[in-house]
Amino acid sequence: MDKQRLTLAVLTVLPLVMACGSGGGSASVASGTSGVPGVHWKVDSVTVDGTTRRAPAAADVRIDADGTAVGNYGCNEFSAKAAVTDDHVKLTNATQTLMACDERRMSFERALARTLTDHSLTARTTDDGLTLTTGDGDRIHLTREKVTEEKDAPLYGTKWTITALGADGTTSSLPKGTSAHLTFDKESGKVTGSLGCNHVTAKATVRDGRITLGAASTTRMMCDTSLMNTEKQLLRLFDGTATYELDQQTLTLTSENGESAKAVAER
Repeated sequence: MDKQRLTLAVLTVLPLVMACGSGGGSASVASGTSGVPGVHWKVDSVTVDGTTRRAPAAADVRIDADGTAVGNYGCNEFSAKAAVTDDHVKLTNATQTLMACDERRMSFERALARTLTDHSLTARTTDDGLTLTTGDGDRIHLTREKVTEEKDAPLYGTKWTITALGADGTTSSLPKGTSAHLTFDKESGKVTGSLGCNHVTAKATVRDGRITLGAASTTRMMCDTSLMNTEKQLLRLFDGTATYELDQQTLTLTSENGESAKAVAER
């Protein structure tokens, strides 16, 4: 009888032990892309040919349901078309800004750009993580950005480095080597900076999400054609009113005629 009761007890407890063990106490892992779009993903690392590189703080990507993706490779910002299927992600037609950073960031950027774009990437998600893997086994590890959002950089007193210009519905990065930036000063009511070749100063009145820029006063240096063309396009923002939009570290100015300038806060 004692042996029979012991056997029954073991058989009764065993299913409970197996059920508890099946949970594992670890984050669930799944293939699929249902949780990928609409999330700000911070890039943790990229592994190419067995070598893992840790990501600079700026590296991130966001894929939206409208078929677009935007982010930062580690130095330069990028945008691309995004195709999302049941368990794959593919980014194509990528364009990027052309800023130069230190060699470590540029090395990471090259590795990430080659891995992230123009490949069909298998998506594997955890509770707060995402791994994108190429057919060759190279992979990108990402983490869901925390809910607490980064505060917008202040409009005033920030050096805004211009990264792209837009007109007629298209946006283009500044030519390689171009250094253009603006700084708004609240006390003086002016904006100063560089248009890529010449320095500029103008009145700047900020009100209700709009900036009225006065006539530009500039130096009179001559530079190569690409820099002068960039300068001419930037000058069209002056002597008029533009709307402005702050999104964390990004400033976008859009004039009444539809021309725009995108800038990032210098950290």
